[in-house]
Amino acid sequence: MGSMDSTSSGRTAAARDRDSEGRARNARPRDGLGRPLPYGAEGVPRQPEGVVRRPEESVAEAQRLLDEGKPFHAHEVFEDAWKSGPEEERELWRGLAQLAVGLTHAARGNATGGARLLRRGAGAAEAWAAEAGRRPHGIDLPGVIAWARDLAAEVEAGARVDAGVRAPRLREAS
Repeated sequence: MGSMDSTSSGRTAAARDRDSEGRARNARPRDGLGRPLPYGAEGVPRQPEGVVRRPEESVAEAQRLLDEGKPFHAHEVFEDAWKSGPEEERELWRGLAQLAVGLTHAARGNATGGARLLRRGAGAAEAWAAEAGRRPHGIDLPGVIAWARDLAAEVEAGARVDAGVRAPRLREAS
C-alpha cells in the first residue's frame, strides 16, 4: 500500500473539491434549497462567497432569493453580511442567516431542525434588537421574528412548507 491521500470511498483529496489550502469547496451544482445535485446536472447559480454589499443591498438580494424559493442562497447573502459587516451588527445578520437556514430545513421536510433554527434565529434577532433599540436598514424585525415563530409552530404541527410561498417579508410594506 502506498501513501495515497484518499477517503474511505477511495476518492483522492484532489477529487473532493478542495482549494489549494485543503479547505472544502464543494463544486457540485445545487437546487434552490441547497441540496447537492449530481455533477453535470444543471443547478441554481450559487451565490459568490465573500461578497461585501451595503446592508440595503444584502436585504434586497436576500429578499429576491427568498421570494424565488431559494432560502439556502439567501442564507449565503446574510452570512456574507455577518462576516463582513460591522461587529455591532454581526448577531443581527447571524440571526437572519439562521432564519433562512431554518426555512431551508423546513422546506426540505426536516421539521425538527427547521423549527429549531427558526426559533434560534428569531431569538438572536430579538436579542440584537433589544440591545440595539432600533430597526436596522428598514428591516421589519418584529414582523420577521413573529413570522419565524409562527412558522416554527406550524412546522412542528406538521405543516408542509413551500419556501417561496412562505418567505418572510423583510421590509414593511410601503
